[in-house]
Formats: sequence, C-alpha cells, structure tokens
Amino acid sequence: MALSYESSGVRYDQLDAFKRACQRAARTTAGELAAHGYSEPATTRGESAYLIEAADHYLAHVEEGLGTKNLVADAVQAQTGKSFYREIAIDTVATIVNDLVTCGALPISVAMHAAVGDSGWFSDAPRMNGLVEGFAEGCRQAGAVWGGGETPTLRGIVNPDTIVLAGSAIGKIAPKQLRITGDVHKGDAILFLASSGVQTNGLTLCRQIADQLPDGYQTPIGDGRTYGEALLAPSVIYVAFVRECQRRGIRLNYVAHVTGHGWRKLMRLEEPFVYEISEVRPAPALFKFLMTAGPIELREAYATFNMGIGFAAYVAPELAQQALAAARATGYDAWLAGRVRKEGVRKAVVVPELGIAFEGDTLQVR
Repeated sequence: MALSYESSGVRYDQLDAFKRACQRAARTTAGELAAHGYSEPATTRGESAYLIEAADHYLAHVEEGLGTKNLVADAVQAQTGKSFYREIAIDTVATIVNDLVTCGALPISVAMHAAVGDSGWFSDAPRMNGLVEGFAEGCRQAGAVWGGGETPTLRGIVNPDTIVLAGSAIGKIAPKQLRITGDVHKGDAILFLASSGVQTNGLTLCRQIADQLPDGYQTPIGDGRTYGEALLAPSVIYVAFVRECQRRGIRLNYVAHVTGHGWRKLMRLEEPFVYEISEVRPAPALFKFLMTAGPIELREAYATFNMGIGFAAYVAPELAQQALAAARATGYDAWLAGRVRKEGVRKAVVVPELGIAFEGDTLQVR
C-alpha cells in the first residue's frame, strides 16, 4: 500500500484551516500599527513573511520551526554515536530566513527558541556545542546577527529526551522598491534553485519509512550515503541569491520557498496563473529511495517533498539569464525550469513530462 503524508498523521487540510482562521483574526489587529508609525501593506497576509510599512522602508518578521528532523538526528546518534546537531541548527536558521527573503527582506537578526523537557538535554556537550556552532554558522550564511533566544524547560509538554527547535527573524527592505510583491505576468520565466535533500519538510513521513526498513537509518540509498546521512544534509540558505539580485538590479517578480506542500507551493501567489515546468531533472537519489521504500506514488511525492527544488524565482523573460547568472555566481545550482501561463481563472502547477497537474484547490494557505 502506497504511503502518503496524511497517513503519517499530517493533515494539511486541518493545519491550513487553522492558518486561515488565524489570518482572519490577525487582520483585525492591523490598526494597532498606526500608533507605532507603521501600517499593514496589502497582500502581505498569507505570504511567507509578514510585512509592516513605513514611509521609507518595510520591516519583515517570520516565526518558523524545524519540525521533527531532530528526531532523525537523535536516532542516528543513538546508532552511530555521531551528532548531527550542527546540521540541524543550520536547518533551523534556513527554514526561518528562507521564508523571510521571499518578500525581498534581508535578515538582520535571528532568535533561537529551544524548548526541552528536561534541562539535562544540554549535558551532552558534543550535541549542545554542535547546536550552538551550527546556529551561529547559519546566521553567518544568512548575513544576520544571532540576537538572542529562549530556552524553556517544559516538563510534561516536551519529551525529556528531545528538544523543540524554532525561532524568528526580523529583516528590512530599503529602499521600498526592492519589495518582491508578486507582480507576475504571463510569459515570466521560472528559475529553480536546487535543494540539498528533504531540507525541513516531510520528515514525519520519512521517519515512518525508517521504521519499516530492516536497517532503518543505516540503509544505503545508492549514492554512497545512508538514509540517515542523506536526510540530515543541512538545508541550503538562499539569502545570497536574493541579495545578489538586488545588488545587480535584477527585479524578482515573485519567489517561493518550496517547503511544505511540495511543488504545490509554486502557486502560492493568490492571482491565478498556470506554472508550467518543462525542464524536469531526474529526482535525486534520496527521493527515488523514498518513493521505492515507501512506496510513495509519484504525484504524492511531488505534493509532499521539494524533490530537489528548494527555491523558485519568477522573472521577466528578458531577465532570466541575468537571474540565472546571479544564482550561479553566489554558488547555487540553478536552471531555467519553465514559464508562467495565463488560462483565464485557472490556477495550477503542471508538469507535462511527469503527467502531473496540481489545481489551485490543492493549496489552501490563504
């Protein structure tokens, strides 16, 4: 029987309904900004980062969590003695700042939230030091200061053997014309930036698969790595791409951090467009392994995982090669993957080579 993300206990329909309810209630508080000299710009609700607007700049704020990837690190450490908490910490920073830059804001300060069930969690010095070193490294990669954090001990809420990792960041857009607004047009080029693997999404399903493998996380996946090693590859931080495009004066019409909801995230923009992906790379070894070991059907895999794509940018066709050059100059594996079409009110992601189409009603984040 094929597995799905829903079968692992993650139901996006329930999560997204809560998010939409929060957005409705949150809008009623927007008037409070006026006393601080700010206002809420149109269309910020439902995007990856929340913006507040001043006369000459925007501030951006993001709160994000790692999810359950640290449980993979715990299991691998128990089996091998090797700690991957440096990688886990980079993941935590990445999931925060990659959301922040989707609006064009460059991160200024990142804060860590590290909740444990028992303060004894920090007595494992290599693990603790790896977490500290990795969070600092993630901030350096993002060009942001590590500004502080919170380390609550939540006995009875958090398992005493585990940690819940999350955090927040603030960023700034100045001058204001650097804001990425979602000004997408028919014919725009779609640029893909590669991921390092699953990054921080779909790990609940990945852990379920590990439980049914005879060798668990020590199972080879065919590229010289074990399953655990491949899952724990640190996430790519995409801040440098956005920064370089700004430096070169390349206008990004929209960008998407490809996380939960897989390739459906390519249509996060509210306006209806059809995003046609015509240049599809073979799935990396880890995703091929997941589909076989699950098993996971092709459509479910692309609806759940990033399948090798961590970030997507939408640019005017005449700027496509410039944006591609900016990505490669800053060290990213990037390529031109498709184009934006307009088909009336249809909103969809279509991948003809794979026979996959996700219609707009499969992504309900607003």
